[in-house]
Amino acid sequence: MKGKVNTSIKDLKLVKERHEAIIDVAISLFQKKGFHQTTTREIAQHAGFSIGTLYEYIRKKEDVLLLVYDSIEQKVYSPLQALMKKGIYTKRKLITIIDTYFQLMDQVQEEVIILYQELKSVSDEMRYQILQKERGLVKMLSNVIKQVNEKQLTDEKIDLIANNILVQGHMWCFRRWNLHKQYTRTQFTNLQKELLQEQLFT
Repeated sequence: MKGKVNTSIKDLKLVKERHEAIIDVAISLFQKKGFHQTTTREIAQHAGFSIGTLYEYIRKKEDVLLLVYDSIEQKVYSPLQALMKKGIYTKRKLITIIDTYFQLMDQVQEEVIILYQELKSVSDEMRYQILQKERGLVKMLSNVIKQVNEKQLTDEKIDLIANNILVQGHMWCFRRWNLHKQYTRTQFTNLQKELLQEQLFT
């Protein structure tokens, strides 16, 4: 993705560690104060860096949102894409993909909430690329569903089902104040899989 955060630091392990520290601190601060009310100086202070050190790893505050997106991409989107590119598509493969998606989304709840709450704060180019990444996932998921669809649903309906699956992962994050009181992640996933199988399979 264009616009990834660049750094002059050559030690990739250190860069990864510092970026993870910046993400953790920034998410906590953004939740308490909001993106616009949080300063880079506060991020540096809470991360245990000087402001000078912070600017060795980001150029501006908006870069933190890029780091958050990169984290979601690495932890969720990339593994899903790799899974959907492998092997022959079957019912079991589709269910594995759904299981994996909800499991991964459960691990990045804070990142997802912050990113989509503050999507308006990023550049038009970055926003477009994030949405394009999601469109790409929907297209790949639609292709999987089409190959296991027993009810001969139209492409239009299959695309909507694929979009619904993606949104259900977001819903687990955004509506956790309610859903997490009613379901465990496993219960939520199993119910969503049951509904999906009712839609697709005879």
